[in-house]
Amino acid sequence: MSASFLCPVCRHDKCRFFLSVAGRDYWRCPQCEATWLDPAQRLEADREKAEYDQHRNEVDDPGYRAFLSRLADELTPRLPPGAKGLDFGCGPGPALVAMLREQGLDAQGFDPFYAPDPRLLSARYDFITCTEVVEHLYDPAAVFEQLDALLEPGGWLGVMTCFQTDDERFAGWHYRRDATHVVFYREATMRYLAQQLGWSCLIPRKDVALFRKSATGRP
Repeated sequence: MSASFLCPVCRHDKCRFFLSVAGRDYWRCPQCEATWLDPAQRLEADREKAEYDQHRNEVDDPGYRAFLSRLADELTPRLPPGAKGLDFGCGPGPALVAMLREQGLDAQGFDPFYAPDPRLLSARYDFITCTEVVEHLYDPAAVFEQLDALLEPGGWLGVMTCFQTDDERFAGWHYRRDATHVVFYREATMRYLAQQLGWSCLIPRKDVALFRKSATGRP
């Protein structure tokens, strides 16, 4: 492989080929340690949407709520009563929005496929959540910058995604086999992102990262 790409997470320009699996080629960034699928091999938009339409994540599903609570239980104790928030990438079943509202928070849901209200992207928020979203992003660097602009100074961003750990298991990893997953993050990736954007970063439990924007709003 002689081609090279900018890292979609940190925009580093000296990335390297990592691995081919079943005709899908993956690249690795030596700076932030992200891994991603060759852009030419992403699903077409209609096929990607069709994959999402198969998800059955109902608002009242106890199992789905328990899954989302891995993030919510870490984030909500850090928020003031009535804090204003956005669930970015809420999907067709905005269970996390309902859970946050039940905690007395002022939460809204945005999703480019299922809840595409552009007005929500011109407001400012005390917190933003992204659960099982960032692995789908084609340009995560731009999206993280966008989320930073949406956060009030001192605001929180909660991210949940399955962290990549073991290169030897990557080929058979269930998370890689999802055709809509195009970027894979390590804990180190999250910490590098925080450093780039001037955030603090906590990894309170497996696959959960909590970022906090500086109270001055500047790196």
